[in-house]
Amino acid sequence: MTGPDGTETPTTLLIADDDEVTRTGLRMLLAAQPGIEVVGEAADGVEVVEQARRLRPDVVLMDVRMPRRDGIEATRRLLAGTDEPAGPGGGPAPAPPKVVVITTFENDDHVTAALSAGASGFVLKRLPVRQIAEAVRVVAAGEAILFPTTLRRMVAVRPLDSAAALPRAALTGREEEVLRLMATGLSNPEIAESLTVSLETVKTHVGNVLTKLGAQNRTHAVVIAYESGLVVPGFTG
Repeated sequence: MTGPDGTETPTTLLIADDDEVTRTGLRMLLAAQPGIEVVGEAADGVEVVEQARRLRPDVVLMDVRMPRRDGIEATRRLLAGTDEPAGPGGGPAPAPPKVVVITTFENDDHVTAALSAGASGFVLKRLPVRQIAEAVRVVAAGEAILFPTTLRRMVAVRPLDSAAALPRAALTGREEEVLRLMATGLSNPEIAESLTVSLETVKTHVGNVLTKLGAQNRTHAVVIAYESGLVVPGFTG
C-alpha cells in the first residue's frame, strides 16, 4: 500500500481462526511474505471484532466457522460499524477493514453468506501461501478476489436475498457491460483496456453499479449479477 507521503507501507493483517495450529501457521507464513505485517490474531468471532477495533488492520483474514460468533456475523458487524465508537473529537468512525474469507471448501454455503455480508472475496486454505498473501494485497488495494466458476456453483446452491435487485437497478448498457466484465474477474485497469476507456471512467461506472445494486462491494455485485441471470455460465467477455 502507498502511504500519505507516497512511500510503500506494509498491509496490516489480522488473522481470525479458531484452530490454534492453523492460526499460528498462517501467521508465521504470511508474516514472512513481502509487504504484509501481521498485527494480531483472534480465536473467535467476538474477539476478531474487538481486535479489529483496537488494532485497525487493513485486512482481516476471516474463518467462517468459529465459536461465540461466526465469521459471517463478525463480518457484518465489522463492515456495518455496529457499536463502532466515533473518531477523535467526535468525528466519523475510522473506515472498517477489508475482509477476506478463508475456507477449506470452495462450495461452503457459509462463504456466499459472508460475501453478501460484505466480504471482499475468499481464498482456500489449501492455496500456496504466496497466493493467499497476494489476495490480501489485492483486497487492501481496493479490488476484489473473484473466482467466477466457483461463485456460479455457490450461487446456484444457495441464492441470496438480493436476487431481485438487478431488474430494479436500471443499469445503463455500459454499466451492464462493466458488470459482466467484473464477473469474469477483471480488474478496473483490465476493464478499461477491454472497453478502450479511461481508468477513471471505469471507476465511475463501477461506483454507479454498486450504488444502483445496493451492493457492499464488487463481489456482492457479481453475486447479484449471477443470481439475476445477467451473467450465465459460459460467458467469457
